[in-house]
Amino acid sequence: MPIHIPHKCQKLSLRSDGTPWFSEFPEPASTPTKILPSEVYSLLEARDAPDQERPHTFLLIDTRRADCVGGTIKGSINLPAHSFYWSRKMLFDLCRQAGVGRVVFYCGSSNGRGPRCAAWMQDYIDAVEGDIRSEVMVGGIRGWVKAYGGRMMEGYDEKVWLAGKPDEV
Repeated sequence: MPIHIPHKCQKLSLRSDGTPWFSEFPEPASTPTKILPSEVYSLLEARDAPDQERPHTFLLIDTRRADCVGGTIKGSINLPAHSFYWSRKMLFDLCRQAGVGRVVFYCGSSNGRGPRCAAWMQDYIDAVEGDIRSEVMVGGIRGWVKAYGGRMMEGYDEKVWLAGKPDEV
Protein backbone atom coordinates (compact mmCIF):
# COMPACT_ATOMS: atom_id res chain seq x y z
CA MET A 1 0.00 0.00 0.00
CA PRO A 2 1.81 3.16 -1.08
CA ILE A 3 1.50 5.97 1.43
CA HIS A 4 1.50 9.55 0.11
CA ILE A 5 4.12 11.74 1.75
CA PRO A 6 3.82 15.52 1.27
CA HIS A 7 6.87 17.16 -0.34
CA LYS A 8 7.74 19.20 2.77
CA CYS A 9 7.88 15.97 4.79
CA GLN A 10 9.96 14.19 2.16
CA LYS A 11 12.85 16.58 2.75
CA LEU A 12 12.85 15.69 6.44
CA SER A 13 12.57 11.98 5.79
CA LEU A 14 15.61 11.37 3.60
CA ARG A 15 18.74 9.62 4.73
CA SER A 16 22.15 11.11 3.98
CA ASP A 17 22.34 9.11 0.72
CA GLY A 18 19.05 10.67 -0.47
CA THR A 19 16.89 7.56 -0.06
CA PRO A 20 13.73 7.60 2.12
CA TRP A 21 14.24 6.48 5.71
CA PHE A 22 11.78 3.61 5.17
CA SER A 23 13.40 2.19 2.02
CA GLU A 24 15.11 -0.60 3.99
CA PHE A 25 11.78 -1.93 5.25
CA PRO A 26 8.95 -3.73 3.45
CA GLU A 27 6.03 -1.72 2.14
CA PRO A 28 3.06 -2.17 4.52
CA ALA A 29 0.21 -4.36 3.27
CA SER A 30 -2.42 -3.00 5.66
CA THR A 31 -4.35 0.23 5.52
CA PRO A 32 -4.54 1.61 9.04
CA THR A 33 -7.92 2.34 10.57
CA LYS A 34 -8.39 6.06 11.21
CA ILE A 35 -9.45 7.55 14.52
CA LEU A 36 -10.45 11.17 14.99
CA PRO A 37 -8.76 13.41 17.57
CA SER A 38 -12.15 13.79 19.27
CA GLU A 39 -12.29 10.02 19.80
CA VAL A 40 -8.77 10.02 21.25
CA TYR A 41 -9.74 12.92 23.52
CA SER A 42 -12.73 10.91 24.77
CA LEU A 43 -10.50 7.90 25.41
CA LEU A 44 -8.13 10.09 27.45
CA GLU A 45 -10.99 11.60 29.45
CA ALA A 46 -12.38 8.14 30.25
CA ARG A 47 -8.92 6.85 31.18
CA ASP A 48 -8.33 9.77 33.53
CA ALA A 49 -11.75 9.66 35.19
CA PRO A 50 -11.50 9.51 39.01
CA ASP A 51 -13.60 6.33 39.18
CA GLN A 52 -11.49 4.54 36.53
CA GLU A 53 -10.13 1.36 38.11
CA ARG A 54 -9.34 -0.74 35.08
CA PRO A 55 -5.95 -0.64 33.40
CA HIS A 56 -5.28 1.36 30.28
CA THR A 57 -6.93 -0.26 27.29
CA PHE A 58 -5.20 1.83 24.63
CA LEU A 59 -1.74 3.17 23.94
CA LEU A 60 -0.73 6.36 22.12
CA ILE A 61 2.47 6.25 20.06
CA ASP A 62 4.15 9.47 18.87
CA THR A 63 6.32 8.45 15.90
CA ARG A 64 8.17 11.76 15.55
CA ARG A 65 11.92 11.79 16.08
CA ALA A 66 14.05 14.88 16.73
CA ASP A 67 11.20 17.01 15.38
CA CYS A 68 9.14 16.26 18.49
CA VAL A 69 8.82 19.95 19.39
CA GLY A 70 5.89 21.81 20.86
CA GLY A 71 4.72 18.98 23.09
CA THR A 72 3.11 15.59 22.87
CA ILE A 73 -0.33 14.21 23.69
CA LYS A 74 -0.67 13.24 27.35
CA GLY A 75 0.40 9.67 28.04
CA SER A 76 2.02 9.11 24.64
CA ILE A 77 5.23 7.19 24.32
CA ASN A 78 7.74 8.22 21.69
CA LEU A 79 8.76 5.41 19.33
CA PRO A 80 10.37 7.14 16.36
CA ALA A 81 9.24 5.79 12.99
CA HIS A 82 12.84 5.40 11.85
CA SER A 83 13.39 2.57 14.31
CA PHE A 84 9.84 1.35 14.85
CA TYR A 85 9.78 -1.58 12.43
CA TRP A 86 12.16 -3.64 14.59
CA SER A 87 10.06 -2.95 17.72
CA ARG A 88 6.74 -4.35 16.47
CA LYS A 89 7.01 -7.74 18.18
CA MET A 90 8.04 -6.26 21.52
CA LEU A 91 5.26 -3.66 21.38
CA PHE A 92 2.73 -6.37 20.52
CA ASP A 93 3.92 -8.57 23.40
CA LEU A 94 3.82 -5.69 25.89
CA CYS A 95 0.33 -4.64 24.77
CA ARG A 96 -0.97 -8.19 24.95
CA GLN A 97 0.46 -8.72 28.45
CA ALA A 98 -0.94 -5.38 29.65
CA GLY A 99 -4.40 -5.94 28.19
CA VAL A 100 -4.07 -3.07 25.71
CA GLY A 101 -6.57 -3.64 22.90
CA ARG A 102 -5.72 -0.75 20.61
CA VAL A 103 -2.64 1.19 19.65
CA VAL A 104 -3.07 4.69 18.20
CA PHE A 105 -0.20 6.16 16.20
CA TYR A 106 0.41 9.77 15.17
CA CYS A 107 3.15 11.97 13.82
CA GLY A 108 3.22 15.62 12.74
CA SER A 109 0.27 15.40 10.37
CA SER A 110 -0.37 11.64 10.14
CA ASN A 111 0.39 11.67 6.44
CA GLY A 112 3.56 9.57 6.49
CA ARG A 113 5.24 8.16 9.57
CA GLY A 114 2.15 7.59 11.72
CA PRO A 115 0.18 5.73 9.05
CA ARG A 116 3.23 3.72 7.97
CA CYS A 117 3.95 2.56 11.55
CA ALA A 118 0.25 1.83 12.18
CA ALA A 119 0.18 -0.27 9.01
CA TRP A 120 3.37 -2.15 9.92
CA MET A 121 1.90 -2.85 13.34
CA GLN A 122 -1.36 -4.10 11.84
CA ASP A 123 0.62 -6.30 9.43
CA TYR A 124 2.37 -7.86 12.41
CA ILE A 125 -0.88 -8.27 14.37
CA ASP A 126 -2.50 -9.96 11.36
CA ALA A 127 0.51 -12.25 10.88
CA VAL A 128 0.32 -13.54 14.45
CA GLU A 129 -3.49 -13.54 14.46
CA GLY A 130 -3.60 -11.08 17.33
CA ASP A 131 -6.64 -9.25 18.60
CA ILE A 132 -5.12 -5.78 19.03
CA ARG A 133 -6.21 -2.93 16.74
CA SER A 134 -3.70 -0.58 15.18
CA GLU A 135 -5.03 2.87 14.28
CA VAL A 136 -3.76 6.25 13.12
CA MET A 137 -5.03 9.56 14.48
CA VAL A 138 -6.28 11.82 11.69
CA GLY A 139 -4.37 15.10 11.43
CA GLY A 140 -1.52 14.10 13.73
CA ILE A 141 -0.26 16.42 16.42
CA ARG A 142 -1.05 19.46 14.25
CA GLY A 143 -4.69 18.37 14.04
CA TRP A 144 -4.74 17.85 17.79
CA VAL A 145 -3.34 21.32 18.51
CA LYS A 146 -5.75 22.89 16.01
CA ALA A 147 -8.69 21.25 17.80
CA TYR A 148 -7.56 21.40 21.43
CA GLY A 149 -4.58 23.73 21.78
CA GLY A 150 -2.54 22.56 24.74
CA ARG A 151 -5.31 20.56 26.40
CA MET A 152 -4.34 16.99 27.27
CA MET A 153 -0.73 17.67 26.24
CA GLU A 154 2.60 17.33 28.00
CA GLY A 155 5.39 19.79 27.28
CA TYR A 156 3.05 22.05 25.31
CA ASP A 157 4.89 25.10 24.02
CA GLU A 158 2.46 27.60 22.55
CA LYS A 159 5.33 29.66 21.08
CA VAL A 160 6.24 26.79 18.75
CA TRP A 161 2.72 26.60 17.36
CA LEU A 162 2.26 30.37 17.10
CA ALA A 163 5.61 30.77 15.33
CA GLY A 164 4.42 28.62 12.45
CA LYS A 165 6.99 25.92 13.13
CA PRO A 166 4.48 23.06 13.19
CA ASP A 167 5.22 22.40 9.51
CA GLU A 168 8.56 21.12 10.75
CA VAL A 169 6.88 18.81 13.24
